[in-house]
Amino acid sequence: MEELGVYAVFGLDEPPREILRSAEPGHTTIAIPAFVQQVVLFTKGVWGKHSSVTVELSDAKPNPIISGKLTPNNKSLCWEYWEDGIWSTGATLSVKFDSELKTTDDLLTDFTKKEFTPECAVVAPIMREAPGKRKRSAPEPDQDAADQENTCPNGQAADKTTPHRRGRNAPRGSQTRLFPQKDEQPATVQASVRTPPSNPRPRGRQAKTPTQSAPLDHPSGRWGQSLCPIDSQTAILIGGQGAKMQFCKDPMWKLCTEDLSWVPAETLAEGPTPEARIGHTATYDPESKRIFVFGGSKSKKWFNDMHILDTQSWRWTMVEAQGKVPPLAYHSCSLFRGELFVFGGVFPLPHPQPDGCSDSIYIFSPDMAIWYQPIVNGDKPAPRSGHSACVIQGKIFIFGGWDTPVCFNDMYMLDLGLMEFSAVKTSGTPPSPRSWHGCALLSDSRFLVHGGYNGNNALSDTFIFNTETSSWTTVTHPQLTSVPRAGHSIIAMTTTDSQGSIDEDQPQHLDESPKALLIFGGGDNEGSFFSDLMTLSVEELEG
Repeated sequence: MEELGVYAVFGLDEPPREILRSAEPGHTTIAIPAFVQQVVLFTKGVWGKHSSVTVELSDAKPNPIISGKLTPNNKSLCWEYWEDGIWSTGATLSVKFDSELKTTDDLLTDFTKKEFTPECAVVAPIMREAPGKRKRSAPEPDQDAADQENTCPNGQAADKTTPHRRGRNAPRGSQTRLFPQKDEQPATVQASVRTPPSNPRPRGRQAKTPTQSAPLDHPSGRWGQSLCPIDSQTAILIGGQGAKMQFCKDPMWKLCTEDLSWVPAETLAEGPTPEARIGHTATYDPESKRIFVFGGSKSKKWFNDMHILDTQSWRWTMVEAQGKVPPLAYHSCSLFRGELFVFGGVFPLPHPQPDGCSDSIYIFSPDMAIWYQPIVNGDKPAPRSGHSACVIQGKIFIFGGWDTPVCFNDMYMLDLGLMEFSAVKTSGTPPSPRSWHGCALLSDSRFLVHGGYNGNNALSDTFIFNTETSSWTTVTHPQLTSVPRAGHSIIAMTTTDSQGSIDEDQPQHLDESPKALLIFGGGDNEGSFFSDLMTLSVEELEG
């Protein structure tokens, strides 16, 4: 068997060079040649059972070290050129073999000693940009904006003109904002903004007695929550914001899909629960049977924390991961081969006022408890948030979203094998520009888009996209068109057969499994927040 080696490629014209072998454990540092625009590091050979490689890249100037890990599941790392188009003289690359790779349990033990919630002083990491990339200048401080909560569009004053997509290089003018500032809102909305209590609720596990006059048999009306299926009979609801801009005091529920019953679930799990928030993501990993809750925002707080709920032990843990990821809300999070791919989102710069959206990919490795950024090539989407993302056959399909004041209805695909973006040329009538829409995977070649917000109004139309034909199909159904909604949740669940049973031990192909759509919550942009749960069979919808 071939011995494991670490190789580096400097620039497009240079062949790979071997820099370290496993037979020579230790540490090596090499200089990066000047005038190089890209560095690629990869491994070749047989990995040991507990092998990993630590990589650090540093500049001669007093810049922070960029670090990463090579593992059997992540065998390559790339870095783009810096602002001036070349690596500065004196840049170095350090590589060493680790003697042992810690297990997931060891890492969680190390990093979950205490609950940690980023405060407003946390800022996005300073990162160098490629030449020609648009930079965002910090706006002048606005005290009114600083006092405003992060709000749902419900009840906001709406301009009657739907914004259209601007060109990638077009300037950001003084156009209609998707999130109007406080002085642009009606007096009724201004009065609904919550004043922080003088004795704020301590972080960590919340009180067991509900403090909100909501029905005890189902969640209160809300938008911006996450609804995450964990098996064919169960889904978990986390977070959300409801009437009068209040964050829900019943933030966690368990849904039984057999009889569509709700059970309050916040007190079912031990450990520090995530602080109330909206615009976060909750992603379930069926292999480890854990839910990963990342990011989101609450009033003046923006989060970049990672909470994990083990659905077998029903215990929350908080991972203080290595690497850096900025505070983000309304991003997407996709699971692929055990890692979480976070794209886009809006971030605060400066706090707490949002200042633009992200177009970056951040990857979280649960096994390593580390964040890192891959090098992504191709035609990248414009920065955005409030978009949707579906993983289909090793590709992430990204649709829609917004970057104030623009709504998008374009489609991009990220090939996770090549780490390359490409714009998808579609046929049929596409959905109109929108954000905060619902999206659900129907099969291994189709996903559904429903509702959303176009900058003026909530929407109620529905579309299905076929990745094999790159075509859109418009779907009409009375249940879906009855109520416009945005910020809602849509999930597709496996249903029972005619005998009322499912063989959980048999692998089920997506196209062979009967599906039901479940739609919960959202708002109508007229001041109403929903707590209803709609169910609809995929067969009926397509028929």
